[in-house]
Amino acid sequence: MKIIIKILVVAAALWAATRFVDGITVSARTPFKEIGTLVAVALVFGIVNAVLKPIIATLGCAFYILTLGLFALVVNAGLLLLTSWIAEQLKLPFHVEGFWAAFWGAIVIGVVSWLLDLILDAVIGD
Repeated sequence: MKIIIKILVVAAALWAATRFVDGITVSARTPFKEIGTLVAVALVFGIVNAVLKPIIATLGCAFYILTLGLFALVVNAGLLLLTSWIAEQLKLPFHVEGFWAAFWGAIVIGVVSWLLDLILDAVIGD
């Protein structure tokens, strides 16, 4: 159940990124297809993060330390761009246009996910 809630939280965060960041788009024709696309992309994003982020964090440990953690923003942007590419390969109508859209989108996704996690923890507990 927690995994489903987390996927829905990330889907909501992706939706927020499409609304607040120019260059992140979902080109689905109906609201139902847009929701389905966001849930599918959230699943892809979760898998990409689960598989690659620990590897990148381990290999790039020195960069994280030297930049006081700011390198994580670049990594998150790269993972969002990779998610966009994978979504394109899966014929999902989700697209991130360039590094800066991915950079700001990753920040929006991170903040919205964090806020929704706080709210859900307060409402339904852990």
